[in-house]
Amino acid sequence: MQININSDSHIDVQSESVEKWRDEIAESLARFGDWLTRVEVHLNDVNSQAKGGPDAIRCLMEARPAGMSPVSIDVRAGTVEQALAQGTSTLERRLGTIVDKSRTERRKRPES
Repeated sequence: MQININSDSHIDVQSESVEKWRDEIAESLARFGDWLTRVEVHLNDVNSQAKGGPDAIRCLMEARPAGMSPVSIDVRAGTVEQALAQGTSTLERRLGTIVDKSRTERRKRPES
């Protein structure tokens, strides 16, 4: 699974932070590792650096499962770390729901 982290010019991203975030995302989504081809992360400071706030950082995450349409989530938080944690958690739940539904559908199908 390839993990790409992108940010706008208002978010100071250092290579050590990016590697740490990639490791955290990979660990959280490890159970989907064989199924996911890529995860795209986009971080934006919606209020610019001059302003803060409880929802100043936007985290858009898009997971690309093999053979399926992309799955995306969009969360906002006060810091980059909070936005990534909430985004990863939300994406993990959404992917888990998709996997569970597909297993249920396969069990319901009559074998031919």
